[in-house]
Amino acid sequence: MITAMSRAVEESNRRLLRARDAMDRTYAQPLDVPALARIACVSEAHFIRSFRATFGETPHRYLQRRRVERAMFLLRETEHSVTDICLDVGFTSLGTFSRTFREIVGQSPVDYRSRGGPRGAPTCFTMAWMRPSSFGEAGTPPAP
Repeated sequence: MITAMSRAVEESNRRLLRARDAMDRTYAQPLDVPALARIACVSEAHFIRSFRATFGETPHRYLQRRRVERAMFLLRETEHSVTDICLDVGFTSLGTFSRTFREIVGQSPVDYRSRGGPRGAPTCFTMAWMRPSSFGEAGTPPAP
């Protein structure tokens, strides 16, 4: 039997997923918390708290990670300049893009491009292997 509480949690999760899906679809567009909170039909503060509790990171960090994931692909697969890629994925400042990229990936966009990614593997494996999972992970040593 489904209780009223579990229905409320399910509905809340559904609303948060709608907002996250909007970020996934329009990552390159200027997105802000008020617009995302409206999609989720909750207040801004509640949206930020709920999003973090559900997905393990703030909406802002999630959006930055998605943008960096796309930039990683473009750096591997195109010859576009780093500046063009920065703007294409939704960053408005090359400095912010480079700093964020380094925080997530552990190297600068130029170094990442020069080292290249794994070649010869199916795209689904490459994407899964190269996907940054969260902020701060690049500088964290593996557990013993």
